Formats: sequence, C-alpha cells, structure tokens
Amino acid sequence: MNDSAPVVQMIPIDQINILNSRSRNKIAFQGIVSNISSLGLKKPITVARRFETPDGKPYDLVCGQGRLEAFVALGQTEIPAIVIDAPKEECFLMSLVENVARRRHSPLELLREIGNLKARGYRPGQIAEKTDLSDTYVAGITNLLAHGEERLLCAVEKGRIPLSVAIQIANADEAGIQQVLCEAYEGHTLRGRKLLAVRRIIELRNAKGKRLEKTGPTKNDRPPSAGSLVRAYRHEADRQKLLVKKAQLTENRLLFVVSALRKLFGDDNFVTLLRAEGLDSLPAYLAGRIQESQRG
Repeated sequence: MNDSAPVVQMIPIDQINILNSRSRNKIAFQGIVSNISSLGLKKPITVARRFETPDGKPYDLVCGQGRLEAFVALGQTEIPAIVIDAPKEECFLMSLVENVARRRHSPLELLREIGNLKARGYRPGQIAEKTDLSDTYVAGITNLLAHGEERLLCAVEKGRIPLSVAIQIANADEAGIQQVLCEAYEGHTLRGRKLLAVRRIIELRNAKGKRLEKTGPTKNDRPPSAGSLVRAYRHEADRQKLLVKKAQLTENRLLFVVSALRKLFGDDNFVTLLRAEGLDSLPAYLAGRIQESQRG
C-alpha cells in the first residue's frame, strides 16, 4: 500500500472558498451537471487548508470549480476532495495556471483542440478530464468535428443549438433534418427565435457548406472570366424569360376569370342567388376589372 497516495475526504461545500473564480460556457456546464448526475463524480476536487479564515471557510479551492458548482446545482452539501497543504500564493498560482490552460480563446479553437487530442489517440473520457467537460459533450463534439461541421459546432458553443440536435442534423438528410426540427419543436427544445436561428444556420450550411468562411483572399478569389460572365448573363436571361412566360400565363388566366365572372354577374338570377347566400362580394381588384370590361 502506498502511504503517499492522496486521501479523499468529504468536505462541506459551504466551507470552501473559490480562490480564483472563472466563468464557463453554459452548455458545457450543463453537460458536467448531467454527467455527474448520471455517473457520479469521477475525479475529486482539490482544496488547500487556509492559514487565515476571516470568512469562516477553512479551505481554498485549487482545482475543480466546475465540479463544485455542479454539486451545488444538484443540491449537494458535501463534495469529495483531496486536501493539500500549500500557502495561499501557491494555491492562487496553481488555480491561475489551470484557468489559463483551460481558457477559451475562441469557440473553434477549443473545438479544434478537442479534435487534436482525439487525433493523438486520447479517448473522450481522457479529453473530458483534461478540459473539464463532460464525456457526452466531448463525444458529441468529436462526432461533429469528424464530419467537418464547423457551422454547427460554432452554434453549439454559442448556445444557439443543443448539441444533441446538432448531431442529429449532421447525420440526417434534408427530410431527416425537417423531422429533427419538428421533434425539437414538439419537445420544446427549440421554440421561437431559437428555432428561426437554427433554420438560418441550416440554410447557410446548405448554401455555403459546413465550414465557416475564411477571412482574407483565397485561391478562389479570382476575377471572373469572359466565359463565366457570359454564362451568368445567359442564366439570368433565361430566368427572366421564364418569369415573363409565367406572368403572361397568369394574365391569360386572369382575363378568362374576369370574362367568366362578367357573364355570370350579368345574370340577375345568379346575382340574386349569391346575395341570398351572402356570396355577392368580390376582391376589389377583380371587381374593378369586371367594371372596366362592362364599361368597355
């Protein structure tokens, strides 16, 4: 038996002072809460004994703010902890190093780092431990990274779309995506502006691809050639001709409707029947066209 192995103790949460607090992503935090609720705490937090306790709290938190806050969210009053002896300055430095190591420079940077760790052979559980994220969150992110879903990843990290919905969208065809959105709406996962935002993300994904646009010039940023301009002109000309044909067809149909209605409204018996049934009104535009044809 190794006498130097750390001893885990149950420490009251209200006796722990958070030495160097940091904010965290809400989606990732919910993943930590869910993971601890389902599987329990796999790694104790680390605290240090305080030499002075002006607030009555005998411990400083060194490592594990996310796990501590998750326990609070779950209504727990105690948490497993490893207690060390270290001066406050050293504890603060250790906490600061941890925060800097896990600080998120941008959403995609963290996501790419998760991908890099996965490429180096780390399992989702090991990545979760290193990044203080849940196993399910890391597994979902690696799934999206494997499919090159940068737009969905960015939306997940910004809290615009649930990770579970993003994974379903990534693995579905067009019909499947509509089904996913319907189920998310019925399950109250996506409603109102959030649903509209997700639809916009899907439209951009379909129109411009899964990856986000790169800033700055690229190899494809070349002046259009004469041939491409001619093709674009012909395409637009064909589109305009089709619109003209549709407009002419609609006009012919409207003229037929106006002619038929003019003859029907010329029949007093028919008009009387319409009035008796309360159907003698017409859209203003049609009524005006019929009057014009009658005057003509």
